[in-house]
Amino acid sequence: MRAAFGTTFDVPLGYLNTASIGVPPAPTAAAVADAVRRWSVGADGPGAADEHATTAREAFGRLVGVPAERVAMGASGSQLVSLVAAGLPADASVLVARGEFTSLTFPFAARGLRVTEVDLEEIVTHAGGHDLVAVSVAQSADGRVVDLDGLRATGVPVLLDASQAVGWLPLDLEWADWVVAVGYKFLMSPRGCAWLACSPSALERTVPVAANWFAGDDPWSTVYGLPLRLAPDARRLDLSPVWLSQFGAAVSLPYLASLDLAAVREHAVGLADALLTGLGLPPRGTAIVSLDLPGAAERLAAAGVRSGIRAGRVRLAFHLYNTAEDVDQVLTALA
Repeated sequence: MRAAFGTTFDVPLGYLNTASIGVPPAPTAAAVADAVRRWSVGADGPGAADEHATTAREAFGRLVGVPAERVAMGASGSQLVSLVAAGLPADASVLVARGEFTSLTFPFAARGLRVTEVDLEEIVTHAGGHDLVAVSVAQSADGRVVDLDGLRATGVPVLLDASQAVGWLPLDLEWADWVVAVGYKFLMSPRGCAWLACSPSALERTVPVAANWFAGDDPWSTVYGLPLRLAPDARRLDLSPVWLSQFGAAVSLPYLASLDLAAVREHAVGLADALLTGLGLPPRGTAIVSLDLPGAAERLAAAGVRSGIRAGRVRLAFHLYNTAEDVDQVLTALA
């Protein structure tokens, strides 16, 4: 058991795969386990998760700098991105980063929209000729962080995927048209929860293609019959909550929102850059490290290091529960 940032984690030495699956704080794991116990004896009613969904929604808003009434709740990133894609004109042009995670790009391509790929470093200079820029705050494959200030200055509508950034990177994204993120990575929540923050004007352009009872103005009184009566705010885009996911998110997200995320960033990035320095590589200023070293994946696995393989390279991700011992384990394995 490790203690970090005021709580504990049952995370083993060498766990550096948070960019794939975040390890929950012990109180989050206990909350989900207790929810499973209550489920097993039929103790909870169908509305038991509602207050937890509200708690997680509010905390996500704090993490990205957006009021809770502008945050929609869903189950996956691509599901929420599809709501944005559905609202674009049929001839819309969307600019994305080359090699972007496909849950961000496929919804636009599936609609038959014009999707253009450029290198991440060219996103800002090419933005002006497009109707939307859809880009990750931190790239899934290698952790490179997009130029947020440059994007904001273009004035072009922007959809940001913060899935690999929120939780370790301090964010103030109130200016963005849309911000989407999933819960099961650096937000350390169960898979099955995701959120979409919308600006007021963007909300009007977002289509509730999965309209359902939970998106109603008063969900428990709008479960039967027409006419359509959706919530006036971002809840109109909600999916019915995945119960166990929301029980966990309602613990992890408020915990993260209570932290000094600048300190979390300094901790995680400091470890990542220490690893790069130890390998004779320049620091990159991100919590996600991508290595192209012969035999690295096999050597790390043999040493008990948990990592991922993305774009043909070993991917390591540092979070608040990692320590210098994890860095040393990697350096020893790759020496």
